[in-house]
Amino acid sequence: MSSPDPQVRAARNPSSPPASPSPAVRGPVVAVTGAATGIGALLTERLAASEEIRRVVAIDERRGECAEAEWHILDVRDPAIAEKLRGADVVVHLALDLDLGSDAAARTAYNVRGTQTVLTAAAAAGVHRVVLCTSAMVYGALPDNELPLSEDAELRATAEATGVADLLEIERLARRAPRAHPGLNVTVVRPALLVGGTDTALTRYFESPRLLVVADSRPAWQFCHVDDLCTALEYAVLEKVDGELAVGCDGWLEQEEVEELSGIRRMELPSAVALGAATRLHRIGLTPSPAGDLAYTMYPWVVSGSRLHSAGWRPRWTNEEVLAELLEEVSGRHTVAGRRLGRKDATAAGAAGATVALLGAAAVVRRARKARRRI
Repeated sequence: MSSPDPQVRAARNPSSPPASPSPAVRGPVVAVTGAATGIGALLTERLAASEEIRRVVAIDERRGECAEAEWHILDVRDPAIAEKLRGADVVVHLALDLDLGSDAAARTAYNVRGTQTVLTAAAAAGVHRVVLCTSAMVYGALPDNELPLSEDAELRATAEATGVADLLEIERLARRAPRAHPGLNVTVVRPALLVGGTDTALTRYFESPRLLVVADSRPAWQFCHVDDLCTALEYAVLEKVDGELAVGCDGWLEQEEVEELSGIRRMELPSAVALGAATRLHRIGLTPSPAGDLAYTMYPWVVSGSRLHSAGWRPRWTNEEVLAELLEEVSGRHTVAGRRLGRKDATAAGAAGATVALLGAAAVVRRARKARRRI
């Protein structure tokens, strides 16, 4: 026979103390690095508004706009960060420099040292989970890649594309951390081509007057909206899923679909011409993008996101919708071979064909002429 309801018991015996209310559900305390800008700012706002999160600790080199978070201003490479992480259950490390304009050596020093420090500090502070964010680029863009790739696919990227060497080193640190710090769980989230206030060599591809297509290549385009990345990170924070996670829109777009949806025509070049010109342009400092970036426009690196899907997560955005937002974001910008041009330069480049090969040849000719004049 079941016990009487507490209110019934109280009515029968007024002298007995009232029943205690059920304790409120207390979620994790979450620390977010890089919380003032970009993905970090979006995630901080989202977590601070969630009833499943007890408290948000925001860490950055300047204060952000989320008034509900507890702010600490410092560089993530500072060992003093360990004190700021005390009491946190989960750390989401988003303080990364992937800016195309950054000095490569300084960028690597910040990204790798920052991740090392955060992992060590989290372990010292008793944090039980760290969530890192890299990119699906770590799988590499290769002609024999499966469509789509599973999370367990081998990481076959090389260090030749912008920032990928740093991301591969962060992946290595993530694998090593649980062995170096027993009890520390590390989750790695790998988004597809990220869109939503981002500026990368791959988003700049859509700022060109023509979409460069390398002959005999097999492009496949998969996007990830920043909103979907934030919800995937929240899943990891709440321990609804762990391990190595890939996140992106369902499916992918073929190059022909991208051209039809964007209304931008292609400029097709032989592989040797496109790669050779891209190499020359980067070597002489005319473009921020090394030739390795071109591979990600040539071959597929589409991910399945099966682990997140199994946990119940679904993207809210489709590839078509994200492409439309990207095109709106870059409207009015003019880029050739990854280099932003003024409107006047863009018009001239368009009239000349706007090809990487022509720009590369022109740059080499100009340098050769200047050299001859100095002799």
